[in-house]
Amino acid sequence: MVDDHPMMRQGLAQVANQQKDLMVCGEAGDANEAMHCIASSKPDLAVIDISLEGKSGLELMKDIQALHPEVPVLVMSMHDESLHAERALRAGARGYVMKKAGAEAVLQAIRQVLSGKVYVSERMAAQILGSFASVRSGKHPSPIETLTDREFEVFRLMGEGYITREIAERLRISPKTVDAHRQHMKEKLKLPTTTSLMLHAVRWVEMQNQS
Repeated sequence: MVDDHPMMRQGLAQVANQQKDLMVCGEAGDANEAMHCIASSKPDLAVIDISLEGKSGLELMKDIQALHPEVPVLVMSMHDESLHAERALRAGARGYVMKKAGAEAVLQAIRQVLSGKVYVSERMAAQILGSFASVRSGKHPSPIETLTDREFEVFRLMGEGYITREIAERLRISPKTVDAHRQHMKEKLKLPTTTSLMLHAVRWVEMQNQS
């Protein structure tokens, strides 16, 4: 169980441990702790949040894929699935469930991934099928989808009001690296200035919160 909020980890662990067929064998608050925990406890499943301080959940998934490919990953996040779920699945996750979906949905997702299947909500499954249809029909992806995982993390934090220094601290990268990501995002999104990029990020976050 990987989440940087101890109460969330403990709450989910309590729910899971009350089930006859489930047991939480370890908890971690960040990616480094998670990799040590996976190596020592050898879990059947890793349930992780995308938003971790330092290395993101998306990057953690790639590390798990590389070093522990036998461990499937289920993402449980507060972030809306409409964009994040596809990124998580591309990074190697076997499922995506939103925290607000409730305990029953989370338990269903855990059991489904443990059984070797992929879990997404019905709404997300329809969206993924729609995106495949768009690709086959020659339609171009949303410009946001062209951002790398790290660029996307910076973009989201900008939209949530974090300044360069705060983004650097949260992601454990240098301010110069944040600036470099910003430059790449401006080019990909065809935005002329950092201010226009920031406004675009703020509007995107507002739209996600309204969905």
